[in-house]
Formats: sequence, C-alpha cells, structure tokens
Amino acid sequence: MINTTINQFLMNTLPNLNIAVIGDVMVDRYVFGDVSRISPEAPVPVNRVSQIKEVLGGAGNVASNLANLDCHVYLGALSGNDDHGRLLKSLLEADHIDTSGLIIDDNRSTITKMRILGDRQQMMRLDFETIIDLTSDEEMRLVIWLENLCKSGIDGIVISDYGKGVCTPSLLKKVFALAKQYNVQTIVDPKGADWSKYNGATCITPNVKELGECVGRTLVNDDESISNAAKEILQSVDLDYIVATRSAKGITVIAKDGRTWHNPATQQEVFDVSGAGDTVVSMIITCLAGKLSMRLALHIANGAAGIVVAKVGTYPIHRSELIELWHSLQRGSQDKPLYTKEEMLNLVKRWQQKGDTVVFTNGCFDILHRGHITYLQEAAQLGDHLIIGLNSDGSVRRLKGETRPIVSEDDRAALLSALGCVDGVVLFEEDTPAELLAYLRPNILVKGGDYKKEDIVGRESVDDVEVLSFKEGYSTSDIVGKIAEMAKEGKL
Repeated sequence: MINTTINQFLMNTLPNLNIAVIGDVMVDRYVFGDVSRISPEAPVPVNRVSQIKEVLGGAGNVASNLANLDCHVYLGALSGNDDHGRLLKSLLEADHIDTSGLIIDDNRSTITKMRILGDRQQMMRLDFETIIDLTSDEEMRLVIWLENLCKSGIDGIVISDYGKGVCTPSLLKKVFALAKQYNVQTIVDPKGADWSKYNGATCITPNVKELGECVGRTLVNDDESISNAAKEILQSVDLDYIVATRSAKGITVIAKDGRTWHNPATQQEVFDVSGAGDTVVSMIITCLAGKLSMRLALHIANGAAGIVVAKVGTYPIHRSELIELWHSLQRGSQDKPLYTKEEMLNLVKRWQQKGDTVVFTNGCFDILHRGHITYLQEAAQLGDHLIIGLNSDGSVRRLKGETRPIVSEDDRAALLSALGCVDGVVLFEEDTPAELLAYLRPNILVKGGDYKKEDIVGRESVDDVEVLSFKEGYSTSDIVGKIAEMAKEGKL
C-alpha cells in the first residue's frame, strides 16, 4: 500500500531537491528501422531506416532522469567543441539542466554512441570517442564549481563513471571530501575493478558483472552470491551501502553493518535495459537526499526501473509516471479496517514469500494524535508493510483503568486503517502482544519509548527489533487529563 511518506516525497520533496551530477557525458543516437531481407552484397541484414532519435547518455542520462523527476540538476562534465557537443548542449538545455559545470575543450571530441535497431531489437552499436583524462586545470575548475554549489546548498552528488576520463582518483578524492565537509549524500555508478577511488561514498550501484569484476570472479546471480561478494567488498572499501542491480532478479542492497534487502523486479515485459541503472541511481540519491530510509529508497527505485525497462532505448523516468504508479498501487490495494488473526497471517505469509519486509508495532492508540502518526510513519519506513496489533477494549481497561478506552476498538481500528502508512490492523485480547507475534512471525518489531531491546516482549518471534523515540509533548493521557480539567472548570 502506498503510504503518506511516499506521497509526501513524490509530491513535495522531489521538486525541491538540488542534485549535482559529475561524470562522463555523451550523446546516445538511436537508428530505428525494419529488417526484411539480407543484403546481396554481403550476408548481413538490410535495415531500412525509419527514424533517428538522439538523447542524453552516460552522466547526461542520469541528469535527465533527475531533471524529469523535477529536481534542480547541475552537471559537471567535459565535451568537445564539435557538432555532437552542440547537440549535447541543446539536449541539456531542453531538460533545463544547469551546464555551468560543463567544460568545453577544442581538443576533445564529444562521446557519441550509435545503436542500430531493427524491429525493436538492437543489431549493432557504434562508439565515437577519444578518451583523455581531465587536466589539472579542468579538475580545479570542477572542484571550484562543486564547492560553490555545496556552499549554496545541494542535497546530493552523483558520480557517473564510464571510464572516459572525468572520474579520476584525484578528482573523486576532492569530491568526497567536499561531500563529507558539507554533509551531502553521494552515490556512484562505478567502472572498473578498483573501487578504492570511491572511498567515502554513501553508496555504489554496480550490476552483477561489475560486482564480479571487483571481487575478481564471475558471480552467479543469486541472493547468496551477490550478498557475499558485496560484504567482501565492504570490508576493504569505505562505503555505507552497495546497491546491486540484478536485471530480471531486481535489486539487492547490502549495508556496511551487514543488513541485506532483496527486492524482486516489478516489470516482467522487458524491451531494453539500457539506462535502467541510471534510473536506479537517480531514484536512490533523491530518496536519500529526501531523508527516506534505504529500504524505502530500494522500493521506489525498483518501481521506477520497472517503468524504464518497458521502453525502447535510453529513457528518463518522469515524476508523473511515478506518481501514477503509486496511485495505481493504492487503488489496487484492499483496504479493510480490521483483520482476523487468520487473515493477517495469510497476508504476512504472502508478503514474505514475495521477499517483502513486514513491520509490526502494537498499542492502544486511544485518541489518535500527532505523536502516534509520526511514530507510525517512521515505523513504516523500516520495511514494505506496517501492521498494527491493537489492544482490544478489554485489554485497554486492564492496562489503563475502567474509564478507558475513550474510543472503541472498532473505531480505533478504522482510524488506524485509514492512515496511508498502515497496511492492516489486528486485535489481540491479551495484555501483551507476545502470543500474536508468535503466531504472525513478522520480520521487524518496533516499540516506541525508552526500551532496551533485550527487555521487549515478543523479540524472540521476529528477525529484528527497533526502538523509536516518541514525539515529545503528545500523550493520550495528557489529552484526557486536559479534557477532564476543562470539564471541571466548566469550559466544555
């Protein structure tokens, strides 16, 4: 179910983010045609050209993705003073990408990749490029440009490394130092087997082949192989997360502390995976810059990638498409104020079989207030689905006294179920949720307040326990007391 956190991010946060992209920019040219015969001159297919399309590629595609998410985007890159360079500049301007960091060099040629497609299938790719590392003067200009952006306030930095000369170890060392100094989130789309030059990045987004190159062996695309390889790398490279894109297998995130999340692909009909990695990079950095959890970032990025791979050619994700995706998921969800224990168990099993993480919290939630809402929204960010164990009226009376609850169990369940961050509510009659937890077996148990994890009831029935602080100044007991005081003073 879509939750209010995702809605807030899509509707309000994305258009206010400032993201810098540094890396190898290029033009992607697509030549579309029809193939119906073999050439009489040589045993090759004849492609009758019907359309030529030119779009931003490399770091330019990342910038285009971010721009079409309605972020404010600043590009730092190199290009030649040639026809392709002028085309590149016009494509960047069409996407309203700030090119103050684009260095144009008469001695360079603008990198261009031409893909020949016949009947929607790629037949051949032609690369036009001359690879030259950036000079010390160009490096200094990019560092000054980025430092000025950091001073004015940016939310994220993308390193888009295609091995074409921009992302040198010397430049990256200065970039990550600035990011650390100004507390800016960073993400890397890597190239090559030596990832030491990415030390200090928040996260890195290799595909399976790139991950294998880094550990020096060919990897089987299964959960265990990917996780083990990533954990091996995290022991020697200073990164917070590795976000492994796995084509039809989806995305896996491995954190420095060993936490691992697998999210299966959402799109079954795949026409073209080119550019899908750039979409994942764009979504992850915007989510992190927007203060979302990595778990939620993974969920959103996977949905965005599912949209992109259904398109032919390099295609930037649009914010309107993401909004429609999440609204369609919301329309397709089955809302129910209250589930039986048996119904909730079936839901939990179905979600977990899909690889989703189920978060559980419990409480009386008598007179729902802002503190409750904030707590539940934070709990929902820890996984894919948030379910609530709700104390029955009898349970509340035993815990709170004969005057409670103020609101009946049916009404409390209806209010909680109406929240976008809640996927289901189930009653329990006991004084603690221990029996319910043992029956449902969710993944994460969340408690609010000053608890020690080892003292939390039901911890043996879950994979992990998280303790969240309550929002100060909000309490049902205080509200009830204030109402009683006002009644006593005749103010009601």
